[in-house]
Amino acid sequence: MQIEKSKAELLAKQERYDKAYLRLALEWAKLSHCKRKQVGAIIVKDSTIIADGYNGTPTGFENECENEDGQTKWYVLHAEANAILKVARTTNQAAGATLYLTHSPCKDCSKLILQSGIERLVYTDAYKDASGLEFLEKAGLRITQIMNP
Repeated sequence: MQIEKSKAELLAKQERYDKAYLRLALEWAKLSHCKRKQVGAIIVKDSTIIADGYNGTPTGFENECENEDGQTKWYVLHAEANAILKVARTTNQAAGATLYLTHSPCKDCSKLILQSGIERLVYTDAYKDASGLEFLEKAGLRITQIMNP
């Protein structure tokens, strides 16, 4: 009985942290200058935030994600790519980390997530194309969707 209770307590604690990190990702998404969609990402390893990101243009470019037709410019980086690239510029490693996203990843970002060594994904909203999630599930990532964190 005590072991089961401890397991339940650990799961409840993990869910509290998952929701807190997702709320942080939602706040981070508000920093995006993109008009069509604002996405935030937080990478956590060993209970420490090692990177964050939001969708937007590369450093040094004007903060306008859409062209005059309202289409997203080809060079706009997705939130998860921005966060993974931040990890790459540090002494940290994403291997074994958890990625918190406001939206599930596209198929291109899913490849980056897998290759970075991230082992767990927690997200709120589903992206219109489920290919990225399906790819990560097939690869064995632990995936959790939490609505309204």
